[in-house]
Amino acid sequence: MAVLRVNNVTKRFGHVTALAGINLEVNQGEVYGFIGPNGAGKTTTIRILLGILQATSGSAQIFGLDAWRDAVEIHKRIAYVPGDVSLWPNLTGGEVIDFFVKLRGANHKSRRDELIERFDLDPTKKCGTYSKGNRQKVALVAAFAADADLYILDEPTSGLDPLMELVFQECVQEVKAQGKSVFLSSHILSEVEKLCDRVSIIRQGQIIESGSLKELRHLTRTRVRVETAQPLPSLKELPGIHDLEEFPSGAAFQVDGDKLGDVIGYLSQFQILALESAPPTLEELFMHHYKGAE
Repeated sequence: MAVLRVNNVTKRFGHVTALAGINLEVNQGEVYGFIGPNGAGKTTTIRILLGILQATSGSAQIFGLDAWRDAVEIHKRIAYVPGDVSLWPNLTGGEVIDFFVKLRGANHKSRRDELIERFDLDPTKKCGTYSKGNRQKVALVAAFAADADLYILDEPTSGLDPLMELVFQECVQEVKAQGKSVFLSSHILSEVEKLCDRVSIIRQGQIIESGSLKELRHLTRTRVRVETAQPLPSLKELPGIHDLEEFPSGAAFQVDGDKLGDVIGYLSQFQILALESAPPTLEELFMHHYKGAE
């Protein structure tokens, strides 16, 4: 069941088109990655979903409600973390967390305390003294302490150290296990790769590819390194071979996904001694799309 649906949404600011007819669908219990460089349209999309901006055309719905008209009702069931958190400087981190949790009519003190400990946050310090990373921690604790049905996270680990990024990833996996949905906007591809069931790649306001990582990897190349007992003749002439490096005992190269079986069949004629094959990382997939779209 879709909890979030964006249908042909366009957003213009004067003569500038920030979004050009994008489509998205996030299902219940799914972690959905929304990736692209800064300026691609990720935050504009999220502001439309939150009811902060009105789409020029198209529709955005959350829980079957209109994101613009029904924003107040929708916000009762979502938690949002921006990439650059602004807090009241004279309140302590704990006071801010309590305020946000009470706004939702909830009182999950044990969950709040557990998250504060896991994120290694000192809740007694005033927010004006916090680093960027600690401000992010306040927002993340407040979000995950809330009993939301959908978490909208816009570059949520900006400023966090690697250990805290792992804690964040654990929290996402926990809410997913509870059947909650997560919409994660990020340019940290390793984070998306670990967490997301499906991804959309956005470039210059247009979604250029969507699908599961498995589906998207069919569109790109696999890295192969092979050692053979016999020399490999004419490898560079095979269809689908790229970035070939030959050495006396074998070769390393990339191969298009739909040609992998043919290439392995060819290599088997020359007595394979060692073979390493690795699927492309999301970063390679991402760069492949962006370079191809230049």
